[in-house]
Amino acid sequence: MSTFDPPTDLLPRRTADGSFTLHSAQLDVFYHSVNGAVHESTHVFIKAGLEKPGKEHIDVLEVGLGTGLNLLLTWVRCLEGKLTVNYTALEPHPLSAAQLEELAHCDDLSWPGLHEPFMERMTSASEEPHPAIGGLTFRKLPTRVHDFAADAAFDVIYFDAFGPNTQPDMWTVDVFRRMHTALRAGGALVTYCAKGEVRRTMEAVGFLVERLDGPPGKREMLRATRNLSH
Repeated sequence: MSTFDPPTDLLPRRTADGSFTLHSAQLDVFYHSVNGAVHESTHVFIKAGLEKPGKEHIDVLEVGLGTGLNLLLTWVRCLEGKLTVNYTALEPHPLSAAQLEELAHCDDLSWPGLHEPFMERMTSASEEPHPAIGGLTFRKLPTRVHDFAADAAFDVIYFDAFGPNTQPDMWTVDVFRRMHTALRAGGALVTYCAKGEVRRTMEAVGFLVERLDGPPGKREMLRATRNLSH
């Protein structure tokens, strides 16, 4: 199995909706879509993922915490009183406090009051759950997805790793089998990626896979659901 070396040349870049992301020339990747970081995360992970179960309480697993934008968007939904969330994030290569400060995600979302608790959670080395604030409990683990095991513990998985060309070992049968097992029956994994090879790998482990309309600048995305009978 290949070992991923995180980029060392990350710089903030403004995207089309005014929000910031990070860019690595070294890997030729952006952390979010240049067509709008907030628009992409909202479309893929909130609308197609978090809102799918229609439950008052949801257990979320994020694979690839990155800049924390998906966490913040979920937190805002909780603060708006729409639901409560237990949020577990896997991130073996966390960003530094300086990198997170440059992105100013809380200001972009017009929630400056979240900045301090957000930074505390994003930079903490503790693997214990942080106390709930505004209906969201957060836990960050340095665990690689290849070493993560859970059984029917989550309603939604945000699968937000770098793409298959950059991190091919994240998009394998073994990884998606782990994700399938981690979901409750009827639970869903959502990702921005819509490659046919990825869809077929998801189907090979038992997922029911839908192609959905993608965010701005992208034709499709994928949502993979664990069958109610399994």
